[in-house]
Amino acid sequence: MSDHDHDHDHDHDAPNFSRADYHRAHQARALAEAERLLAARETLGGRWLAWVAGELYALSPPPFASMVRRELQRMSEQPR
Repeated sequence: MSDHDHDHDHDHDAPNFSRADYHRAHQARALAEAERLLAARETLGGRWLAWVAGELYALSPPPFASMVRRELQRMSEQPR
């Protein structure tokens, strides 16, 4: 097995970095991002949903965008 093959496998499998690890590493940033998006709701009013959709679409990588979306949903459902 050449070095090149090994690198290629590592990129796709990322054996040392599970979804749970990723979640822990980025949880605080996802929360902050969700709070930022939620804070704009009162300012934007009826345009908020379309704006948030665009903001979420622009976030990357996709797993991080999914985390932010989940946090946003959770925060929206909580009584304030």
